[in-house]
Amino acid sequence: MSALTRIPAPDGVFPGAQYTHVVLGTGRFVAISGQLALDEDGRPVGEGDPATQARQVFENLRRCLAAAGATFDDVVKLTYFVTDMAHLPAVREARATHIPDDRLPASSAVQVAALVRPEFLMEIEAFAVVGE
Repeated sequence: MSALTRIPAPDGVFPGAQYTHVVLGTGRFVAISGQLALDEDGRPVGEGDPATQARQVFENLRRCLAAAGATFDDVVKLTYFVTDMAHLPAVREARATHIPDDRLPASSAVQVAALVRPEFLMEIEAFAVVGE
């Protein structure tokens, strides 16, 4: 595991409720492409159901991180692309099963007009730093 430092609220910056403003560390940088709600056979999971899609996306992120020798403890940044901001509570719930509140990464949430296919409600990418 990398040695990460989390700064939830730098001086003069209002604290975020669901993320950390700054995360820094040393080690190997790992970039995980945006993950969609696809199962291991490439089939969409949870059409129309943000909670089911979020769980699948986080499972895909977990598997991608593992392939790089990383875990969610190593994640420094998550970017959420959602077709509706109303899906964020489902995303946060899925995230909570993998990342405790005291280890939240830096995050950005962006509402998009569409993703690569209309059945997808979200896409999430991750950046991690893995100890040397």
